[in-house]
Amino acid sequence: MTNVTLTPAANKFISRMVRFSGQPAGAGFRLHVTEGGCSGLNAEFTVEAAPLAGDSIVEVGGLKMFFTSASRLLLEGVTIDFTDTPTKSGLTFINPNQAPCACSSSGPGDHAHGHAHGNAPAYATVSIDSIRRS
Repeated sequence: MTNVTLTPAANKFISRMVRFSGQPAGAGFRLHVTEGGCSGLNAEFTVEAAPLAGDSIVEVGGLKMFFTSASRLLLEGVTIDFTDTPTKSGLTFINPNQAPCACSSSGPGDHAHGHAHGNAPAYATVSIDSIRRS
């Protein structure tokens, strides 16, 4: 069983996505997570009528979520939040098991990685622009 936590903001966002998706009752929120990106996670999400082949159904915060087996492993112990600000909107993954990564850009085309060490969790944000339509 995957130990994933949803903040109230994430729960509200995901439940609205499912409710207004046009999918039949029983639809779920499919979250496909892969390793990568500066913060350690990349993700895509869709609302599906049923899980795809190989997906696991996980109930999180009263919501039906579909995870690939790799996603379930990567999301173990992670808190999913939803951020909506004037500059960005999307899901944020708070991973207490991974060191944070601070990225900075010192000029055009120059991307420098600096890994911060400490007890602060890593954050990864997935923009709502990455929503795939089924």
